[in-house]
Amino acid sequence: MGELRVERLRMHYPARRGSGHRTGLRVFDDITFTVGEGEFVSVIGASGCGKTTVLNLVAGLNAPSGGSIFVDGHAVTGPGLDRGIVFQEFALFPWLTVAGNIAFGLKSLRVPAKERSERVAQIVDLVGLKNFADYYPNQLSGGMRQRVGLGRALAINPSVLLMDEPFGALDAATREAMQNALAEIWIETRKTVLFITHDIREAVFLSDRVLVLSGRPSQIVLDLPIDLPRRRSRHDASFQEKEQILEFALGGCASQMGDAGEAAAKSDKQ
Repeated sequence: MGELRVERLRMHYPARRGSGHRTGLRVFDDITFTVGEGEFVSVIGASGCGKTTVLNLVAGLNAPSGGSIFVDGHAVTGPGLDRGIVFQEFALFPWLTVAGNIAFGLKSLRVPAKERSERVAQIVDLVGLKNFADYYPNQLSGGMRQRVGLGRALAINPSVLLMDEPFGALDAATREAMQNALAEIWIETRKTVLFITHDIREAVFLSDRVLVLSGRPSQIVLDLPIDLPRRRSRHDASFQEKEQILEFALGGCASQMGDAGEAAAKSDKQ
């Protein structure tokens, strides 16, 4: 299993004194999409359009103002082990080793010790840290720490993997290496993934589909299939064509965000 459905999702924040928004903030009014079982879907959009807000709602970390979210047909009402989350910040337990961090969720699930040990060994190998299982986070590079975060999320075998700009804090070379690693891990696991990024090339390289969010109040203005063969070359003409389509759509969204900001500023002055 692993189907994610988002139906007519709405998120509004009420007006607060000193916020500069007299009528509150409408992040989005009607966001609807489905991520099918085993599908990798990325969400991109101009800064402030609500990408991370969508992911936090799917994760159950916040409650929407309206609409519904379903994982395998079950309504999301809060956090759950059916969703694994990887954030941009590594958020590892510094007192636990690589193996200990990956085992943490399995202990919460009361997985027997022998089965837990076998599962951790599989995941450590999967994320390319077989020789670093006994290392602590402060002994690892940024890319390696993010591999641990990914391994911890995968260890509980979630129906859906949620990733919020997981490589945003990495340098360019490490980021590309992690994209390559994630692409290989996805080919092996075929997990359902909702991936938030501001990087168009990253989205094209990893995804089956890319959703483009417009400016506030956001809506999905493009749902682009990335019908390119796996393993992908970033230098193919067909790859670059997909990039150009998304760049054009995203450029329009950024312009819309600017227009919306000017309109809000004028409204607040009136």
